[in-house]
Amino acid sequence: MDTPGDYSKSMITATSADLTSEQALYYKKTIQRFPDEAIYVYSFKENCMLYADGWEAILGYRDDEINMLTIVTITSPEYAPFSGELNDKALKFILSKSKQLELYSFMIEIKKIHKNGNPIPIIVKVGVLNSENGQVTEIIGRNQINHSIRLGNVMRYAAYGPDKSELEEELNKELFRYYAISDKEKEALALVAKGYAFKEIAYSLNVSQSAIEKRILPMYKRFNVKSLAHLITFAYENHILP
Repeated sequence: MDTPGDYSKSMITATSADLTSEQALYYKKTIQRFPDEAIYVYSFKENCMLYADGWEAILGYRDDEINMLTIVTITSPEYAPFSGELNDKALKFILSKSKQLELYSFMIEIKKIHKNGNPIPIIVKVGVLNSENGQVTEIIGRNQINHSIRLGNVMRYAAYGPDKSELEEELNKELFRYYAISDKEKEALALVAKGYAFKEIAYSLNVSQSAIEKRILPMYKRFNVKSLAHLITFAYENHILP
């Protein structure tokens, strides 16, 4: 049986970016990097990192040293299985698409291990940067430190793109054995915690009541809770809700 993350690792290499290349210099001019953020551009076509910027400041690796395999493998051990499977499922889903590819991306809140061994709370966003003839050729990753994140046992993720509901359903089904919650589930749970009924939440979010039930009720089994009150308490204790 494959270990979570094996598929993603099979698609990448440990080749760092040549920061003097024409491509790297172009991306340095055209890609904006925000404070406390590190960026990479990885090419599936050339099987290497094309660009890296900001990595020494947030995770201790020089920009000409960091590579895609390192980025994947420095996930904190308690989050590694979930992160690996999320990467696998999201990558397979995106690579199965052939239209509007640049609109697809996903996000996860996670801990990465700094080169000095310290865990760092990171918001990871990965999206399609370029495609050719209906195939993904380059992805862009943004890793931003966010010390306001209080990571408990539950990992938050989100998917974006034209068929994001299809991707989220696939992730919810496949990642059910992990303590994880999607943005849509968290959105509905936050309204439950404020005292809104399912019908009111459905109206507020412009979806059916059954859609809200499908977001909330599976969490009972996933988080081993017995009631809405128990679920809300669990959400606060694990920093799902502020």
